[in-house]
Amino acid sequence: MRMVSLPRFRQRLHTMPTSTGYEIRDDANYDWNGRRRGQTPFTVLQHTIGGAGNLRYGNRSYRILPGETMLLMIPHAHRYWVEPGGRWEFFWISMNGSEALRIHREVLSVTGPVFKLQSKTIDHLADCTLRLVTGDGATPARASAISYEATMALYDDIFGQHASETMANSVLTRVMDHIGAHLHHSLPVSELAKLSGLSRAHFSRVFAAQEGIPPAEYVMQKRLDRAVKLLTTAANLPVKDVSAMCGFGDPNYFAKVFRRAFGANPTDFRTSGMYASIGNRQLTNGA
Repeated sequence: MRMVSLPRFRQRLHTMPTSTGYEIRDDANYDWNGRRRGQTPFTVLQHTIGGAGNLRYGNRSYRILPGETMLLMIPHAHRYWVEPGGRWEFFWISMNGSEALRIHREVLSVTGPVFKLQSKTIDHLADCTLRLVTGDGATPARASAISYEATMALYDDIFGQHASETMANSVLTRVMDHIGAHLHHSLPVSELAKLSGLSRAHFSRVFAAQEGIPPAEYVMQKRLDRAVKLLTTAANLPVKDVSAMCGFGDPNYFAKVFRRAFGANPTDFRTSGMYASIGNRQLTNGA
């Protein structure tokens, strides 16, 4: 392992590396808690070359595999570690400074803490790490310039023109995961837009362009998919409970919407055998 730790200076530079290096860790002593690293804010940008690491971020768990990059803010409720008998090979740059923190927060709002970058971006970040380790960042200004270069390489990959489709997919994946987990709740478009980090109008345009239907229609489609699944697999579940579990506050409204979609109310749909074709299709599609 080689690592360089750069001293703090009185001059406040907007982007400054605090440490950088390359490591292979195969011991359980490699275990970092984001709440126990002090209160001075900084970030960790870490790319996995080989092996695998573990990350607990808020309430989610990640297995960080080769080719994946991890970005974390400190202080924050997270933990990353190597399990006993594991192996994790990676390089990293840790940074502080207002501009580094700002850009990295924006990246996290779009990608979450684990994402994939283009190979040329990874090479660029590795080159920045190598230059810092071998002494190219010997002065504060030079070190700041290299870390800012790394930050902008990340910015270009996530927010550049070539990344717009990737960013949209990442945003929509997060939103659709939320929809799938909260179909029993109200899901107004304004809430989904807020989750995406986009304005309501821009979110609706991006969603419709990617999915072919507006977000409200997508939510309704998923509610009906779930209703079909429950009606076809839970014969003893009352229709009013199906209605509530699919996010319909009013069973009468549920029946009206269901009839419009399938040509029969939920009770008749269940008893008439119509589900034999429609239900199987929905289940095959993973509803």
